[in-house]
Amino acid sequence: TTAVLGALAAPSFVFAADAAPASDFTASYNVGLFSQYIFRGLTQTNNKPALQGGFDVSHKSGLYIGGWASNVSWLRDNAGTSLAPVYSSGGSLEIDLYGGFKTEVQGIGIDLGALQYYYPGARNVGFDKANTTELYGALSYGWLQAKISGVVSKDAWGFGKKYNATTGGDDERGTYYAELNANIPLADTGITALIHVGRQEFNQAKSSPGNPDASYTDWKVGLTKGFDGGVNVGAFYTDTNISTANAAANWTYANKNIGDSTGTVFVQKTF
Repeated sequence: TTAVLGALAAPSFVFAADAAPASDFTASYNVGLFSQYIFRGLTQTNNKPALQGGFDVSHKSGLYIGGWASNVSWLRDNAGTSLAPVYSSGGSLEIDLYGGFKTEVQGIGIDLGALQYYYPGARNVGFDKANTTELYGALSYGWLQAKISGVVSKDAWGFGKKYNATTGGDDERGTYYAELNANIPLADTGITALIHVGRQEFNQAKSSPGNPDASYTDWKVGLTKGFDGGVNVGAFYTDTNISTANAAANWTYANKNIGDSTGTVFVQKTF
């Protein structure tokens, strides 16, 4: 009895393990289902659904890397039409790899980086590579962002030898995309309004006979709603100023102007 009482009366100690130090890295993942894939105002899936997903890894210093992928069809959409498809095989996937540096100075966000667009497959004879490399820079303040992306590869989404202003028609370096984006939160609704306008300018001989201008302007308006658990749903409307003649020469796939006005809905999950 004495031994038992002594044991009960003995002081007890709780040994807490040292807390693990916070990691210098953070990672996030996303997956989404879209009614179609729109890239800079152009449908990439012939108005058909797209499954998309990606990851991002960032360091506390501001450095980051990431990857993203989506199904596409535009590289093969001309099969069976009077126009030859860009790719003879493959051409059903887009893979984007990117890296850069983000920081903030006096409330102004700065984002600098590089992005590689890669489309696995074999291209048809006479077509330029779809693979494209861009450098980009962006400034943001609050819900407003201005961004410019410049091509540093010889080819740009199938344009290269076809159009060029200075090197005899084999180099698309200098092609750029300038854009303004606004993501405006609507009070306490959890809804965000999206407004976008962009200009895609190709490095091409605009004055050469038989070389119509592939450059164009696009815009987008939409709404997104966030829910608990990282789920977002939304819808947006897109359009371009691509004319019928311009589309026939540059932007016709599956007998359609891929820059026509259209609506897109989506659901996305972030982890």
